[in-house]
Order: sequence, then C-alpha cells, then structure tokens
Amino acid sequence: MYLKRLNLIQFKNYGETAIDLIDGVNCFVGHNGAGKTNVLDAVYYSSMCRSYLNPIDSQNIAFDESFFIIQALWTKADREDEIYCGVKRGQKKVFKKNKVDYEKLADHIGQFPTVMVSPYDTDLISEGSEVRRKWMDGIISQFDRPYLDALMRYNAILEQRNALLKNVAKTGLFDAESMEVWDEQLVERAKIIYKKRKNFIEKFTPLLQRYFAEIARSDEQIDFVYKSQLDEANFDDLLKQNGDRDKILGYTTAGIHKDDLVFQLHGHPIKKVGSQGQQKSFLIALKLAQFDELTLALGVKPILLLDDVFDKLDNERVTQLMKLVSEHKFGQVLVTDTDEDRVRAIFAKIDVPMRLFHVESGKLLCHEQETTH
Repeated sequence: MYLKRLNLIQFKNYGETAIDLIDGVNCFVGHNGAGKTNVLDAVYYSSMCRSYLNPIDSQNIAFDESFFIIQALWTKADREDEIYCGVKRGQKKVFKKNKVDYEKLADHIGQFPTVMVSPYDTDLISEGSEVRRKWMDGIISQFDRPYLDALMRYNAILEQRNALLKNVAKTGLFDAESMEVWDEQLVERAKIIYKKRKNFIEKFTPLLQRYFAEIARSDEQIDFVYKSQLDEANFDDLLKQNGDRDKILGYTTAGIHKDDLVFQLHGHPIKKVGSQGQQKSFLIALKLAQFDELTLALGVKPILLLDDVFDKLDNERVTQLMKLVSEHKFGQVLVTDTDEDRVRAIFAKIDVPMRLFHVESGKLLCHEQETTH
C-alpha cells in the first residue's frame, strides 16, 4: 500500500498544490514554517479523518478562506482508491471514498493506516493520561471494529451519565432508574474495552522492548504498564462506591476513562528518570512498535511519516533508524527536514528509491525525479 498522489486546496498554508509521490522515500526539505509538516498532516488526515496536530477542523482551513479540501489517491493490492475530505466553516465534515460518502467516519479508520513520528510526541511522556489513552485507542481502533464501537458507545453513555449527575448537583433531584440504566450499559462496554486494552499491552510490550534495544543500542530495561481502576475492583462496585461523590462533583469519577499507561525505565517512570536521549529512543521505539502492530493486524504496511526527526536525534539514533529503512522494514516513507545536505548524505548511504521536494511558503517549487543510490 502507498499514497500515489496528494492534492491540497486551502489546507493550512497551502493554496492549491498537487504532489506525486513514489513508493519509497519522499523527502520534503525547507525552512521552518514553510509547510513541510502540513504535507505529512494532510496524509495523516486522509488516513484518520483528523489532523495529527490540531483536532479542531476549522482551524486547519487556510487563513481568510472558508473551506479546505484534501484528495488522496491510495494504491492498495493493485487497486486505486480516491479519498476526499472537505471541511467548510459551520458545516459537517465530508469524507468520501471513490465519490461515495461514508455513513460514519469510523468506517474509514484502518483502511489506509499511517504512523506519524513527530517532535510533538514528547506529549506522550510529559502530558496527562488522556494523551496516552487516545494514542492507545487510536491504534486498537484501526484493526478492531468492536473495540471502536464499544469505545464510542462508552463515551456517549458517559456523557449522558455525567449530564444526569450535573442535574443532581444543580437541582438535588436524583433519577435512580435512569442512573441504573446508564450504569448497566456503561459496565457492559467497559468490560470489553478493559479486556482488549490488556491484551493489546501484552502483545505490544515485547515489540517496544525490541525496538528500544535497536534504537538506543543498549540493554536498559524498559516496560509499559497499563493501570486501571478495574485492576482492583469490579466496575459495578466502583460505581456504587463512588455514587455519592459523583453526585456532589457532577461527573463520573471511576471507569476506564481514567486508565493510564506508565512508561518505565528500570522500574521507574521514564518521565522522571530518563535522560532526553532515552526518552527520544523510547518514543521512536513506541512508534515503530505501533507500525509493526498495525502491519500484523491489518496485513499492510502503514505509511511512515517522519517529521523533523533528523534534527531532533543524534547521529547514532538516526543511523539505527535509517538502517531499518534500508532493510526495507517499512514501505512508503515521508520525511521532512530543514537541511538538504543532511538529507542527501543520509540517503546516499542506503539503497532505497528517493524523491526530493523543495518546500517554500506553502509551495512545492521543484522536485527531483526518483533516484536510487
């Protein structure tokens, strides 16, 4: 599977542009702010129905414009599929495959997988549990539709339950019958989600540990711990135990929406004990393990999007990452960088097809045709 062509209209800092890509390495070179990352984000958008960097759709429309369009031509198993995404201010987002509207955006998830490696991935370590849950949910949802359905339904029920609790806090009136209905449905979905998350972590952890050893070139012990309130108690009991507290606070204080992932180095949170280099190695290993997990589950290699990684990594880590690329571990790769000489030097060492694009102020000024080294 690979992305053959990308058309952008009024997406972020692009007016209108068409990009023809090769089934190999595609490098986008330019100064900071030129629009390199926006190309990768558009690819991610066509895969996941949302931006990697800004979840508010309207804020991805070019300044002073009223809409944006992303068109992506994907080649998969000798078949071409055209994906259309249109966002207009004040209107519902439109997603189409081969000119046919999706009934639900969830139907698109997992068809054309991508994995983004970005400087913003540090949020997975530094920010709160919600960021890590969303990352995990985003992976599992691409290959497990029942999980995605359960997760969406759980969140909808949770919203209804919280609305009921807010009304209790406001009026003092408690509808026990309605609460019992929401609790029963919430528990049913939570059991599915909890079990599938645990299974995912069990399979994912060995992949993460293997890639960390390759990238960091060390035998340091890392781990990946899933923490849930359901580890210690039955969810039905938790809801009952926290009932009075929930009424006072006006929201649900227990459940799988409080789950967290703890990234560990030698048994301690890597956020606290890991050096900058160790944390970078961990994050890259995390994304490469994600790549493997999706490849195994979906039967196709995702598109690997490497945003500004050469500037953020030392030479040893870059060398190890490119070694994996040269071994054809990955399929299509899109790379951004500010230094053309550095890109040329890196890819001169490995035998993969490469196309170089120059980006300036939201325009692709020129590109070199496919080359091999």
